[in-house]
Amino acid sequence: MADKDVDDRWRGAAAPIVVGVTDDGASDPAVCWAAKTAARRGRRLRLVHGLDLVAVHSALGAYDVIGKGPTEHRRERGVQALAAARRLANALAPDLAIDLELSEANPVRLLTDASDSAHMVVLGATNGVGGVGHLGSVLFAVTAHGRGSIVVVRDAVADARARPYGPVVVGVDGGEASADAVAVAFAEADARRVPLLAVHSWSDLRFDCPAVLPDTFGGADFTSIGHRVVAESLAGWPEKYPEVEVIRRIYLSNPRRHLRQWSKTAQLLVVGSRGRGGITGLVLGSTSLFLVQRADCPVMVVHPH
Repeated sequence: MADKDVDDRWRGAAAPIVVGVTDDGASDPAVCWAAKTAARRGRRLRLVHGLDLVAVHSALGAYDVIGKGPTEHRRERGVQALAAARRLANALAPDLAIDLELSEANPVRLLTDASDSAHMVVLGATNGVGGVGHLGSVLFAVTAHGRGSIVVVRDAVADARARPYGPVVVGVDGGEASADAVAVAFAEADARRVPLLAVHSWSDLRFDCPAVLPDTFGGADFTSIGHRVVAESLAGWPEKYPEVEVIRRIYLSNPRRHLRQWSKTAQLLVVGSRGRGGITGLVLGSTSLFLVQRADCPVMVVHPH
């Protein structure tokens, strides 16, 4: 199946791929990744930049109207950033249809609203090690609150763009969010004509052998349970995508470690927005958050829609 024929349950064929463009170059890897994806799928690329002028006016008040104020400087930087992003995208895909949007809105609101009708929203992040701060508040908020598929491409994982034969890896835990991730992962693997690797860990806890299991878990056949969870989660999809080779990997614990390890050879890692149990009020599961920061390939966070 060609990329442009990807089955997306939530988006029409005309839905664009949206990229949040920054004025500091952090979004460049996202622009490159999105441009190639849009070109292969015959979709428009929509590059957006939010100025957040309400915040500027609140902070500066009357000072902003004296001379060529910060608002005008911010607007000029936004125009330049969008123009640079378009040049970058056109260099990779000369025939790609590209739309530019410079908005006065807050970028979080702009991108979150865009995610409701986009094929996917793609965000970039600069390299960094450690906490959420390295992602940036806008990226974290959109990844947590967006709808549909949100892809994070960090500059540290640029090499993953050169893995055309790497598998699509999906985290499977049996929950509702995981089910949505599985659906999207099958479509992505089919579009890319690569295998789908389904990874399941019996427990989110950290232990490596049954001998150290808590007494309440003693005797549990985690391998059989894991295979059953994966089989139930994947049910129906292999028939819909018969050309997708499915590989299953079952582990005892620590899904973060195993998913990150598989991300070293994957071209895309797909995860649900929340972990098993779907805790009310939890906008982004701990495993998903960890992988967005640490995975060695682009990460697609799939939200229930």
